[in-house]
Amino acid sequence: MDAESQDINLSSPNKGLVVDQSDCLSDVPVEGAMGSSVTPLPPGLTEQKAEEFRTELSKVEEEINTLRHVLSAKEKHATELRRKLGLTPLNELKQNLTKSWQDVQTSNAYLSASATLDDIARSEAYKKTQETLSQAGQKTSAALSTVGTAISRRLGDMSNYSIRHSISMPAMRNSATFKSFEDKVGNLKNDQI
Repeated sequence: MDAESQDINLSSPNKGLVVDQSDCLSDVPVEGAMGSSVTPLPPGLTEQKAEEFRTELSKVEEEINTLRHVLSAKEKHATELRRKLGLTPLNELKQNLTKSWQDVQTSNAYLSASATLDDIARSEAYKKTQETLSQAGQKTSAALSTVGTAISRRLGDMSNYSIRHSISMPAMRNSATFKSFEDKVGNLKNDQI
């Protein structure tokens, strides 16, 4: 095992393991490298200084690659610990929403609005309006119930006739229900004139 490629970070989940450096950028040619006539050296930079920079760049890129591997391993380890603790993304979302709702409930704006609504609910105008609407609802409900009963009774009267009689128009005109309806329509018509 090559000691140079071994992970020696004691807090790393990969401690003692060989770090794969196959995707390290150190074997990628650097512009202006020795023997390369593609890009000339910048003015004031000697060949010796450029070689030092290339060496340092190679080491930094190698460190970046190692840190990427360590970060990836740490993220996997953290995910596994969360899973073992039962901290699923859904549970975390629920906790965040609960905390946010608690923050809203303790905010000045919420408390002020809540106090205003309480004042309104205790006001005399609100109580009178509530009583009036309640009474109107009860009266409307009673009226609709009466209308429904009357319609049911009338339909019941009509169902006493056989289907053959109810289909024929003359038979319907002679029925008590039709005559009663006709009288009421006539009365309404005369009242409007």
